[in-house]
Amino acid sequence: MVAALRKLIAGLAPGDRLPSSRELTVRHHVGPATVSRAIARLAAEGAVVTRPGSGTFVAARPADQGGGADTSWQSVALAGRDASAEPPVPLPDGAVALSGGYPHESLQPTRALAAALARAARRPGAWRRAPTAGLAPLRALFARQAGGSVTADDVLVTGGGQGALSMLFRAIVAPGGPVLMESPTYPGALAAARAAGLRPLPVPTDADGIRPDLLADAFAMTGARLLYCQPTFHNPTGTVLAPGRREQVVEVARAAGAFLVEDDFARHLGHGGPLPPPLVSGDRDGTVIHLTSLTKPASPSLRIGAVIARGPVMRRLWGMRFVDDFFTARPLQEAAVELLSTPAWERHLRTLSAALRERCALLAACLARDLPHWTLTRHPTGGLHLWVRLPDGVQDTTLADAARAHGVAVDAGARYFPAEPSGPFLRLSFAAAPGPADLAEATRRLAALPPSPS
Repeated sequence: MVAALRKLIAGLAPGDRLPSSRELTVRHHVGPATVSRAIARLAAEGAVVTRPGSGTFVAARPADQGGGADTSWQSVALAGRDASAEPPVPLPDGAVALSGGYPHESLQPTRALAAALARAARRPGAWRRAPTAGLAPLRALFARQAGGSVTADDVLVTGGGQGALSMLFRAIVAPGGPVLMESPTYPGALAAARAAGLRPLPVPTDADGIRPDLLADAFAMTGARLLYCQPTFHNPTGTVLAPGRREQVVEVARAAGAFLVEDDFARHLGHGGPLPPPLVSGDRDGTVIHLTSLTKPASPSLRIGAVIARGPVMRRLWGMRFVDDFFTARPLQEAAVELLSTPAWERHLRTLSAALRERCALLAACLARDLPHWTLTRHPTGGLHLWVRLPDGVQDTTLADAARAHGVAVDAGARYFPAEPSGPFLRLSFAAAPGPADLAEATRRLAALPPSPS
């Protein structure tokens, strides 16, 4: 029986499905036990891969029988699971970064962070287990930042924003369910939703943010029970949801019996102008779930964020915290309390605001000078990026690859859309480069690129 199966496998391609055990017993006039033993032997040899409930499949064949370990079989075993995200690729030597989601180290409060961490380490009980919901002083600080009727009891401290976002998607929507998102939107949210088995669905935006009329239609047509949005300094466009729409968007979600996840990642990344209050500050019935983080304005390694929620959804998040990681590292929480409680934090935010405003204006001016055929969609008043429309016929991914080869890293716009892109775009960071001079050099290099094929 084993010899017959080997002959059968030789005529199939890796990943092809073998006939069922019942078919094999009839075809070869043997009993089910004989077929089972033969398949088990071939599986032990690595010739086939069995997937309970799905069948038996031809394993990938190693390219070099005498080489190292062969992990190609995993492509079969992992079929159907997609993390939908790729790790960042290191920049070539001499390249200028106009990509990425964090300010350059020169814009981070490294001295204040070091001092805060040193003081935190000396606190009594700094290395004890932290409360599941987070340290009470830190929760109070996040509640005060949110404003309105939010209290410390409504706050769950998390290990940054990305992990919290993944937890929220898994807590609220069952696998296979829809989640509404602005189009375009943050790629990390798309990746987290897809990794949770959800279906991101687009809701169009304009210069004033997400469109409430189309949002209502999207809820009605899809039956979605979750909207993910970024009302303040939206990534990638920099849009701020217009005052007349803020309450309207919340009301549309409330009428649909849905949650609204407000990703307020950029609250500390304004360029000096007034900021609208968070949506959660005016919400009393638990429609809005607020997400914030310290990683953008402070440091990527200060993995401290918070979720603000009310009602049964918070109890569910508590339960998921026990499953995922029990609690957020106490020394980092203590350091965050130290950092946020000193005058150095406010001084840093003022310095950061001025630097971001200067860099934003400089990059916009350099683009207008060196690349006048590119269209800046808006001059943002906060955030870390410019959203640029390329001429029709230019492929953003092709241009991004060419730019990298010529020493400039940019983010192609296609991956920011939940569905089909509305055109070719680039996201350009003015915060990731070491200094303002690098921004001017980057646009000169971009202007020198050969014409991009359509």
